[in-house]
Amino acid sequence: MTTTKNTKKRQITISEFFGPKESKKVKTEKHTKTSAQNLDSKNNENEKNSKRKSGINLPKKNYFRTPLEPNVSNLLELELTTLDNSWFTRLEDEIKKPYFIKLKEFLLRSQKQSIIFPPPGDIYSWSRLTPFDKVNVVIIGQDPYHNHNQAHGLAFSVKKPTPAPPSLKNIYKELQKNYNGFVIDNKFGDLTPWAKQGVLLLNTTLTVMAHNANSHSKQGWDIFTRRVVELLIEDREKNNRGLCFLLWGSNAIKLVENILKSSKTNKLRNHNIKIFKSVHPSPLSASRGFFGNNHFKQINSWLYDEQHLPMIDWSVVPDTKLLEVEKANAELRNPTK
Repeated sequence: MTTTKNTKKRQITISEFFGPKESKKVKTEKHTKTSAQNLDSKNNENEKNSKRKSGINLPKKNYFRTPLEPNVSNLLELELTTLDNSWFTRLEDEIKKPYFIKLKEFLLRSQKQSIIFPPPGDIYSWSRLTPFDKVNVVIIGQDPYHNHNQAHGLAFSVKKPTPAPPSLKNIYKELQKNYNGFVIDNKFGDLTPWAKQGVLLLNTTLTVMAHNANSHSKQGWDIFTRRVVELLIEDREKNNRGLCFLLWGSNAIKLVENILKSSKTNKLRNHNIKIFKSVHPSPLSASRGFFGNNHFKQINSWLYDEQHLPMIDWSVVPDTKLLEVEKANAELRNPTK
């Protein structure tokens, strides 16, 4: 099918699909109009940068696009252009399912009424920062932060220069109990260094309406992210590789435990799957079992002693590092004879 310049209908771009769209009827957003416009400009630039850095080879995905109806192809443009190849090849059947198409249609309608977070180029940043084969640890969150300049596609993490939110502050406190050398500076809340070391920071819901927590929680993202977790478990068991889950709160615990009991995985022995669980690090629950769980040190011991893999340097503040972890990893790379 060919198009002309005079065609009235046009395909919707990624930015139009998800980007902020000002509504005259929403008076509560008027005071943030200027800042939102500035952020939108930055988000569009971030979206372009994410495509350049993702390493995604679009011609390889033409085989997927060709048989699709034009409207479906347009709805899946974000997945085609920003989902890392290592994940796309495993999720391509999932994103063609009716529930996922309905989810994308829902997001299109929502975009006309409100700003959606994170910006489009960041929704699948977890896939690019932590490719499928690099995942050793999975930390599961709920839905993205819902204020400006916070969510960027990684659970519990906020984009620079936003300071650490309350739950992340508690995570830092527990980390310092695990490692005396962990430096706390709540001005820093970006957990990208963890993601680059094989820690998948996955929210069960990948988008949210501005200033409205859990607004997209039952629209289909939960089915999609469940499949993400299933794929990891199935692959690691099949290939005799370890996988560690860090589960905080009942929602994360139920998700993984139900998958392990499901028909798709019940024939697997799950002997390669390690689970650490506790209450959520939220200020509302952290004192009831999160503090003192020693999860971060236990994960590193499991990686190093049982999987013979490098420990995670949990440092977040620039130019800091955990000397204990650095020393252990050096010994792993160069074992003494």
